Amino acid sequence: MKTRCLIVDDEPLARALIRGHVEKLENFEIVAECGDAMKALNVLREKQVDLIFMDIQMPQITGIEFLKTLKHTPKVIITTAYREYALEGFELDVVDYLLKPITFERFLKSVNKFYQTNPGEVQLVSRASADKIADESFIYVKENKKIVKVYLSEIKYIEGLSEYVQIHTDKRKIITKTSMTQMEEKLLSENFLRIHKSYIVSVSKIEAFTANTIEINGKELPIGRSFKNAVLNVLNFAGTVAGI
Repeated sequence: MKTRCLIVDDEPLARALIRGHVEKLENFEIVAECGDAMKALNVLREKQVDLIFMDIQMPQITGIEFLKTLKHTPKVIITTAYREYALEGFELDVVDYLLKPITFERFLKSVNKFYQTNPGEVQLVSRASADKIADESFIYVKENKKIVKVYLSEIKYIEGLSEYVQIHTDKRKIITKTSMTQMEEKLLSENFLRIHKSYIVSVSKIEAFTANTIEINGKELPIGRSFKNAVLNVLNFAGTVAGI
C-alpha cells in the first residue's frame, strides 16, 4: 500500500518542488495539495492521509497553529524557510524539520525518518546510500579565470571578505567573487549553517561550540548576536549538546 501524502504550502513553486520529490518515489502518492491550512482541514476530513508536508508561514493561521488544533494528526514533515520555529515544531513531535530550498537528498533523509516511525516498514534509502549521495554533492565556483568544482563534503567553513568569499576546504582555500547571501543560497544543504554575517560553517565539521563561538579545525569562529538563537537551536537538534 502506498503512503498517502498531503502537501500544504501557500507558495505554488514550493508545492511543485515537494511534488517533484514525491513523484520520484514509487511507494508514495499525493492525495491533495492545499494553499492554506483551512483547505487542508477539509482534505483531512474527507481523505485518509499518512504524511503531511506542512509549511509554517501561511494565510489565516500558521502551520504550527494548525497542527495544535488537530486531535489525530498524521505524521508531519515541516517545510519552511524559517529556522526559528524548530523548537516548537519538534515539541509537536514532527518527523523532521526541513529548511527551504529542499534538496532531494535531504528530502530522502526525511522520508527515511518517516519510515523509522512506522515499525515493519523498510527504509526507502539506506543511511549509507543517503550519505553517499550527500558526499558526492558539489557546487561550481569561479576562481580567477577557471570554474572549479567544490565538493560540499570537503567544505569546512566559508568566510566573507567584502565583495569576495573564501571557501576553506579540507585541501585548500578558494577565493571567489560573490556575496555570502548568494553563497548560502547556492549551497542548498541542511549541513551548512550561517552563524555570522561573515561566516557559514559545515555542521559536520564542528568540533566544539560555546554560546558565542564555534570551533572548526582548531579555529574559533564567532556566532553573531542576531544568529545566536537559531544557531544554538539547530546545533541542539543535531544532537550535539543541549542546555548551553
